[in-house]
Amino acid sequence: MSDLDQLTQSLARNLKRWRGERGFTLDALAARSGVSRGMIIQIEQARTNPSVGITVKLADALGISITTLLDYEQGPHVRVVPPEQMVRMWSTDAGSSTTLLVGAEARGPFELWSWRLMPGDGSDSDAHPPGTIELLHVRAGELTLVVDGAEHLVPTGSSVTFEANVPHGYHNKGAEPVEMTMSVAVPPAHAGSY
Repeated sequence: MSDLDQLTQSLARNLKRWRGERGFTLDALAARSGVSRGMIIQIEQARTNPSVGITVKLADALGISITTLLDYEQGPHVRVVPPEQMVRMWSTDAGSSTTLLVGAEARGPFELWSWRLMPGDGSDSDAHPPGTIELLHVRAGELTLVVDGAEHLVPTGSSVTFEANVPHGYHNKGAEPVEMTMSVAVPPAHAGSY
């Protein structure tokens, strides 16, 4: 499931939930928000991905933040992400893959990833925003981490951290699959930086 599909499903689920909690009929929410009844039905059935403006109108009419309306999960403090909601971001025919396990926005994005790299596979990344930190733990195999052109070998059981504001890559030059867990902490975006 793509990020957009997941967002559409979350919005559908949360809009229905919050409309029900507020006791609003479709017509009442349409009147309060200025969004047509037909559009609300399409959103609740996950048949459309509305504009930001429409999403803001619906959140305002429900008296909740847009973040709450779009959140994948409903709890404000604890968010359990079941396997079917984890997002496969990258994969190869050889069997390598990355999966976003969970993320948070407390002081900027903070993510936990699971990686599997088959022998001979690798993935390269452009520089992230200044202040971005990555932490990796290799559970199996030997990772060749390339940071700003320099290679670093990270064997099974070892961990590494680095500033990811330079080009970097993850490669398996060995004969066994590499399995690793990675956390990425990105500093918060400043207002006006968009």
